[in-house]
Amino acid sequence: MGTLSEPVPEERKMPTEERKTTSAPARVALVGVHGFGTHHLRNLERLQQGGAVTLVAVADPNPPAAGALPPGTAVFGTLDELLAATPALDLVIVATPIQTHAPLALTALPHADVYLEKPPVASLADFTRLQDAAAAAGRSVQIGFQSLGSQALQAIEDLLAAGEIGTLLGISATGRWVRDRAYYKRSRWAGKRSLDGVDVVDGVATNPLAHAIATALRIAGARTGDDLASVETDLYRANDIESDDTSVIRVHTTSGLPITCALTLCATESVEPYVTLQGSEGTAVFHYTEDRVTVSTAAGERHEVFGRDDLTENLLEHSRHRRLQDLPTGAPLISSLADSGAFMRVLEAIRTAEAPALVPDRYLDWVGQGDSAHAVITGVEDALERATAAHATFSELGLPWARPSADSADTLSLSTVPLVTARTGSALAARLSPRPYLHPVRSLGGVTVTDHLPADHPWHLGAGIALQDVNGINFWGGKTYTRAAGRYEERPDHGRIVLLAARSEPPSPGGDSLHQDLSWQAPDGSELLRERRTTRAGRVDHRTWRLDLATELTAVVDASLGGPGSNGAAGSGYGGFFWRLPACSAADVFTADRQGEAAVHGSVSPWLAWTAEFPEGAASLVFAAPAEAPDPWFVRLHGYPGAGSALAWDRPVILSAGESVRRSFTVWIADGVLTPAEAAALAADR
Repeated sequence: MGTLSEPVPEERKMPTEERKTTSAPARVALVGVHGFGTHHLRNLERLQQGGAVTLVAVADPNPPAAGALPPGTAVFGTLDELLAATPALDLVIVATPIQTHAPLALTALPHADVYLEKPPVASLADFTRLQDAAAAAGRSVQIGFQSLGSQALQAIEDLLAAGEIGTLLGISATGRWVRDRAYYKRSRWAGKRSLDGVDVVDGVATNPLAHAIATALRIAGARTGDDLASVETDLYRANDIESDDTSVIRVHTTSGLPITCALTLCATESVEPYVTLQGSEGTAVFHYTEDRVTVSTAAGERHEVFGRDDLTENLLEHSRHRRLQDLPTGAPLISSLADSGAFMRVLEAIRTAEAPALVPDRYLDWVGQGDSAHAVITGVEDALERATAAHATFSELGLPWARPSADSADTLSLSTVPLVTARTGSALAARLSPRPYLHPVRSLGGVTVTDHLPADHPWHLGAGIALQDVNGINFWGGKTYTRAAGRYEERPDHGRIVLLAARSEPPSPGGDSLHQDLSWQAPDGSELLRERRTTRAGRVDHRTWRLDLATELTAVVDASLGGPGSNGAAGSGYGGFFWRLPACSAADVFTADRQGEAAVHGSVSPWLAWTAEFPEGAASLVFAAPAEAPDPWFVRLHGYPGAGSALAWDRPVILSAGESVRRSFTVWIADGVLTPAEAAALAADR
């Protein structure tokens, strides 16, 4: 809809060269002169001064201010009145509320080509009607996705074709804007899903940040509804509205490319929205309101700003070319009605989705007073970053204000205290090596001590068992380190660990337990390993509880179990048991005789302790080494917080078919900061 279109600096809307007209100026009518209609008035004034158009009439029930129109422009209250009194129109521009787009465009099409502001219409049914009407009338329809006129899009296509960022793995769009209460009071239809029984669908993804989705789809080559294999929505609202103001829209194209759009109108501050191309050898970030592209690869970083072609001029040229050459289509439209089919399929998924969930007040901060106040959702910037990095929904991220995730098998608890959730991981993106894991894990006092799907390493999944190399298959996620390449490479080698069966034992005075049967499968579905995993929880004292995790890996075929360390990456022997911690401060890591990351990393010790201040308070973890083998500790304190016991530190574990390897771990989770003596006392009581 015109009023909410993202503003673009006027100089970037100009074509690279002014086009010369070879015929009489096009006769243009504008429907809707307020809101974004004022942008069209300014643009038409520029085009009229250049001799390309004549604005012959406007229609709006609220007449324009005196002097707002070129001399001689007729003013009408409705489009019907305008059409009845204005013959021989070449173009009608519609910049009116969303729910009026379909009837106004259908009315205009028998008389002229149409420029229709975004979103095109409010339902897929209306979209089909509009396509049929345009075909019957022999007219062209341009949709007002101005970002598609950016010349950066051709440059992006060229860099992808040249392989500058390697293979395209995914596309994301991020939008962080602020909208206050007054924004939703400016009209009756603002923030509505429907009005008086008519679809409106005025949400963050379909109106104010619709360009983010349209631009991501265009870069992916998704123009029609048939170009999309699936559309998923995860919709929320903080404001007192019907539609969504904070959402994740996840799309997969028919080629399997993921496109994830994470958008909010409840940010701390507004920033320019952007589309990110995630490549195997780098990234390209397109700030589409600024026509600015940043490309980052191992060779460095480069920035470039591009020009933009005006959609009105493009439509006029298209129509003139069609008339002069008597061609059925003429010069290509930049943003044709047909090419908005993929966007309309997204809109339809939003229109028919479950009503947006209300974000609870305790996760909101209202900034400002009265109608100038705007909602800020706690941690929303981090949530957007995580969602796009992992191609995950807010629900899958397990955000406290989001709907519960369906990916939750069991919750282990002590009496009524929920301490750890066991997730199946089945819905995760393939690149993350989907697998079961534990998250969140909490202290008795409610301090969360695991993290999952962090933006820095989205394949880090709470606490669990994973290996980067089982017969060349990556069950860890992310890039793979190989001895042959001597570096990490993006490879289509991600396996998945599938839950075959799970059994929980009822809570007892000693705690709760979960037994899982798991299958480690290659991308082609072949089975490499079978695993039996047991997880138990038990109370130790008023501030400490104990988590026991035991695994037995049995080779289905002859198997080599390894990772970066066993493949030649010195010091990178991670793999096996791994625990990703959340962001923390004042962190300390120590064993019985060593302290600090450099000293502890790679050492062998009966136990390792981690103490820190987490967002909910101070907590400590004490990890006991497996009784079966003296595996080295893997520790990261700087860069990201994580610790694990390395199964294949510098050499692989070789198993013949039918042979097994076992490891058992104990972790004590305590509120507060433990001293070395207290940590040692816990470990001694294993």
